[in-house]
Amino acid sequence: MKARQKVKRKGPAKDRVFGCDLVEHLQSSGHDIPQVLKSCTEFVEQHGIKDGIYRISGISSNIQKLR
Repeated sequence: MKARQKVKRKGPAKDRVFGCDLVEHLQSSGHDIPQVLKSCTEFVEQHGIKDGIYRISGISSNIQKLR
């Protein structure tokens, strides 16, 4: 059975990521972070810009406290 047919049988995918519930997927895979997110993050960190990629936005006094 094709993957697309499996998704259609389960019904609407409004609460699903790539055809399944995210929590269910993480529990069955034994990971804390979805592989697609991990792969994208690793790519950005290796090939993306360095400054400002993970910004802390907000009130400057709060930012200073975090530093």
